[in-house]
Amino acid sequence: MPTTLELVLNPEERDSETLLRKKAAQQAGIRPETVSHLEILKVSLDARSRTPVFRMRVDVYGPGELYSPEPAILSGYRPVDGSRGRVLIVGAGPAGYFAALELLEQGVQPIVLDRGKDVRTRRRDLRAIQQFHEVNPHSNYCFGEGGAGTYSDGKLYTRSVKRGNLQKALRLLVEHGAKSDILSEAHPHIGSNKLPGVVQNIRETILHYGGEVHFGQLVTDFILKNGVVQGVRTQTVSPEKKAETTREWLADAVVLATGHSARDIYRLLHARGIAIEAKPFALGVRVEHPQALIDEIQYRQNPRNEHLPAASYSLVCQIRERGVFSFCMCPGGLIVPAATAPGEIVVNGMSMSRRDSPYANSGVVTSVEAEDLKAWEKHGVFAHLEFQAEVERRMFAAGDGSQRGPALRLPDFIAGKLSVDLPGTSYIPGIFPAPLYDLLPPFIYKRLRDGLSRFGQLMRGYYTNEAIVVGTESRSSAPVRIPRDPGTLMHPDVQGLFPCGEGAGYAGGILSAAMDGQRVAQAVCAVVLR
Repeated sequence: MPTTLELVLNPEERDSETLLRKKAAQQAGIRPETVSHLEILKVSLDARSRTPVFRMRVDVYGPGELYSPEPAILSGYRPVDGSRGRVLIVGAGPAGYFAALELLEQGVQPIVLDRGKDVRTRRRDLRAIQQFHEVNPHSNYCFGEGGAGTYSDGKLYTRSVKRGNLQKALRLLVEHGAKSDILSEAHPHIGSNKLPGVVQNIRETILHYGGEVHFGQLVTDFILKNGVVQGVRTQTVSPEKKAETTREWLADAVVLATGHSARDIYRLLHARGIAIEAKPFALGVRVEHPQALIDEIQYRQNPRNEHLPAASYSLVCQIRERGVFSFCMCPGGLIVPAATAPGEIVVNGMSMSRRDSPYANSGVVTSVEAEDLKAWEKHGVFAHLEFQAEVERRMFAAGDGSQRGPALRLPDFIAGKLSVDLPGTSYIPGIFPAPLYDLLPPFIYKRLRDGLSRFGQLMRGYYTNEAIVVGTESRSSAPVRIPRDPGTLMHPDVQGLFPCGEGAGYAGGILSAAMDGQRVAQAVCAVVLR
């Protein structure tokens, strides 16, 4: 049996296999050359003390102790042909793709339909948003292969560890090209330059074992008969702008994994009499600091030790009994335009694998509840969605018709005054001074103002004229929930329809969406294909 140890390492030791092995052997009471294998179980960075250290849990295998790794998950896959069932999956994000992988493992054929483009071709449309301010409503930072997470940051941290098989999801990512350290890091991430390759490899696995993946397929209707879903109708979204064609897809079940921004799917469900619900969500801004400043605050070093990662933060406070919190913090990252339709400004954050941008950004948001939206009650189940869309349109209308972001220096945002000028930013479309204190709904602005003031007290140095606030961070979660039975995971109104992932209201990030995809696929096999 191996010896399990808790090690405390300085940053230089963390990156040296020789020093790590020597320290582990010393603590285990054996010579370094007799260590047959060192298995890293968990790694976390502790920056609470004056000198940051890494805390690591390891299994040390000594003389004669054999390490036997688990077999690859993909080694158990076999080709499928549809004889055990066919399942349509609407959406090629983490929920959809991990549902497809789970179905393959169960011997069931997945057919994935996505309105957007494959992960490589999609880059052209991202460039069009960044440089030419052109928004393709079917291919953008939210829509397309890999979903919103592919070109965000690739953070794999989740608190939803009981909602699915966390380690299995991480291992599948590794088997498709992610670095193995995501299995042990306390806050793992892949990076937006690495994720496209991982996503492409997942698609190739689906195709290799008999599944199907079709891009440019916009779902326009559900095929229903006596309360049972039999398939979907799609319209082909042609990149060459040729004549659009329609097609019917039939299957034993439909997994709806369309992501948090597919507003047309919510409207289609409502129009077909399939129940949906308004859901609390969060809305706010992106706050960007120089990364060197965040490093100095968190590590008390300037410049930071080259063996330390770009520093991050997580802040939360209560303002008038409502939470204000940082969200999707991207150290060494970029702010990106995440609009899904012309005429709106939406921002999000992303980081490359090395997190080497000179900027750090984070969403700072507050919850939006039903009692906040009395004036929007006329919209019924779409009250939250319409409110979200109106804020995005107001941000766009404040500008010049481009994707330039309305922004203020942080102290000016808090003081409620227009900035005379703005510092540099990672946001490629550019920023301009704008009265965010008027553009944001009053209750949102007041909470954010007071919350950011509180953050300046919690994190000394956070409140600075070097920081900017950019509007608007509005797609942190879906403003609509598609109900499902807690036991079968099937929609209570429609047999064979399985809401899934962020768009349905049951996930909040890459990993939680992936795990929900696995759970839903298992439910499909248990309920429909038994």
